[in-house]
Amino acid sequence: MDFKPLASFIDRITSWRIPWAEVLVMHRNDTVFHYRNGYANLEEKTPIGDGAIFNLYSMTKIMTCVAGLQLVERGEMLLSDPLSDYLPEYAEMTVKKTMANGEIRLEKATRAITVRDLFTMTAGFSYDVGSPSIQEAVKSTDGTLPTRDFARALAKEPLLFEPGTHWNYSMCHDVLGALVEVVSGKRFGTYLRDEITGPLGMNDTAFNLNDEQQTRLIPQYAYNDELEKAVRLDGNGFRVGTELESGGAGLLSTVSDYARFLNALTGHGTSPEGVRILSQASVELIRTDHLNEMTRADYSWDHMYGYGYGLGVRTHISKAASGSLSPIGEFGWSGAAGCMAIIDPDSELTVMYAQHLLNSQEPYVQRRLRNVVYSCL
Repeated sequence: MDFKPLASFIDRITSWRIPWAEVLVMHRNDTVFHYRNGYANLEEKTPIGDGAIFNLYSMTKIMTCVAGLQLVERGEMLLSDPLSDYLPEYAEMTVKKTMANGEIRLEKATRAITVRDLFTMTAGFSYDVGSPSIQEAVKSTDGTLPTRDFARALAKEPLLFEPGTHWNYSMCHDVLGALVEVVSGKRFGTYLRDEITGPLGMNDTAFNLNDEQQTRLIPQYAYNDELEKAVRLDGNGFRVGTELESGGAGLLSTVSDYARFLNALTGHGTSPEGVRILSQASVELIRTDHLNEMTRADYSWDHMYGYGYGLGVRTHISKAASGSLSPIGEFGWSGAAGCMAIIDPDSELTVMYAQHLLNSQEPYVQRRLRNVVYSCL
């Protein structure tokens, strides 16, 4: 395996718009390539170093879905269960309906939100963290908005559609985090530590950092199209409460640490050390395409052509449509600042890519990165 083209690609994008980039490639449980380039701090021209901590944003979703599936495996809940069996506030939902004259009316939902709807982004939620009910809950909890309170607040907002009838990228996985709390009886972050990060020996993945980790949290930038440059923009806008353990976007991690988790999924749910976080059957369910004739048209991002949507992940279903060099069944997800996971059990391949740039240039970077990786094998 010759990874020179991958190193050249990282060099190219970090001389373009991406302040720094890092990639780790594991094959058959061995790290076969690990490379980084660029500046952690653009203003001070600090080179990116080892152990840099950054916001995973939506790559958190993969771990949230694994946590939820662990509870399904234990018989604590079913994907077909109504969500209101566990979070009663979701029993009576209203839906926004657009009338023929363009008027928007609120009507009582005729379908119940199921647990599956949370995993598959079909519950009817939006991604508006500034919605009135959430902002009100932030105020009433003095800015803390714990995970369970977040779910209660979101239930007051009308749904955008009848559950199960459309796919919409939304706060479904934040609610799934609250569901894990209720079903497990533990705080969501505690559950992840007890059941996933702790057993896998992941010491740098959490919702909150200790003092030492805080020194390794690196600046975050946003690419400004008008200025044609990256400008500093720290903080996580999805974390609207200090105690909100956001299952959709809240985790921080390092490249090496999160690669341990991804590689356990590549190993059909079991790490090289024999730590099992999921069964092979559950990993197969995660990477099954759950879109149907009602929802497929909604999943229409250009860079997802040829991919379906599983339980919180993209999953490769058509090489002809994607033009991707990865095999059918390769799966993963990415985050708002540009990190990306490639999980490929059939090739025994794990890729963890990271950067820390909002307006992340994902459609350009990630498809190319994936093709370069597979060309090197």
